[in-house]
Amino acid sequence: MPDTEQEIFWMGDFGDKYTERNQGEQMLASNTALFASILAKTGKVESILEYGPNRGMNLLAIRNLLPVCEFSGVEINQTAVGELKHFSWIKVYHESMLDFKLDYQRDLVLSKGLLIHINPNELERAYSVLYESSRRYICLVEYYNPSPVELKYRGFEGKLFKRDFAGEMLDKYKDLYLCDYGFVYHRDNVFPQDDLNWFLLEKRKGQ
Repeated sequence: MPDTEQEIFWMGDFGDKYTERNQGEQMLASNTALFASILAKTGKVESILEYGPNRGMNLLAIRNLLPVCEFSGVEINQTAVGELKHFSWIKVYHESMLDFKLDYQRDLVLSKGLLIHINPNELERAYSVLYESSRRYICLVEYYNPSPVELKYRGFEGKLFKRDFAGEMLDKYKDLYLCDYGFVYHRDNVFPQDDLNWFLLEKRKGQ
C-alpha cells in the first residue's frame, strides 16, 4: 500500500481525471519534438523505463523516434495502467515508483512531471530508484526552481513541489555528468510544453 498522501492522491479520482485529459495530437507532437532534441544528445538507446508514464504519451512520442526500442513504465494509477496495457510493446508495472523492485537496468530512465509530485521526504528514495534503474542515461523533465518551493496545484495543497532535482542528483552521485539541458515554453509557436526544464544526465565512471 502507498505510504504518502501524494501517492494516494494520484491513485484516486484526481489521477483518473488527469489520465482523461492527458492526451491529444498536439501533446504527442510537442512530446516528439522535445524528445527528438533530448535523444540527439545521447548515444545508442535500446531500452527505456519511464516512471509515471500515465497513459503513455511520452513513450508514444519516443517510439516515433526509436521504433525498435524496448519500452517499460511504472505507473501507480489503475486507469492509466489500463490505457498503457492497450500497447503490447510497453512492459507495464502497476505500482509506485517508491516501491518498485528493479528487475534489470535500462539504457535510459525517464521522469517527466513526476518528481514534482513526490513527497519531498521521499526524494532521496526516488533519486536512488532513478539512479539504480539506469545503465547509462537519466532524463528529468520537471519544473525547476533553484531552491525548494511548494505551489498550490489545481486548488490542492501539498501536491506540487519545485526544486533543482537534477542538481541534487548531480551532488548525490559523483559519477553523473550533465550532458545537456533545456527549457520549453508554454507559448512556443509550434511545440508548446508546460514551461518545463529538461536535464540529460549520464553515468560516467571515473570522471
